Amino acid sequence: MKIYVGNLAYRTTKESLRTAFEQFGTVSSSDVITDRETGRSKGFGFVEMPNAQEAEAAINGLDGKELDARTLKVNEARPMTPRQGGGGGGYRPRGGRDSYN
Repeated sequence: MKIYVGNLAYRTTKESLRTAFEQFGTVSSSDVITDRETGRSKGFGFVEMPNAQEAEAAINGLDGKELDARTLKVNEARPMTPRQGGGGGGYRPRGGRDSYN
């Protein structure tokens, strides 16, 4: 089961996240999501636990608890949905906004 963990402290690492969840069972992976440009944590991460009962115990045991002085928000991760929209730019000719010739 994939578990979402929100409200992480910037100093929380994937290792400390794994350690927090391992008290409830086997952890197959843990990851803290970082900004690709700055490398700084975005304040959330994911943990995968192969046993559903252990994962439920971890969710119930850690939701609302503190890790690195921050109150965690823990729940089952929702499937990713494709993003809508685009990059915000259409074709614009060189001469400016009204230059179409």
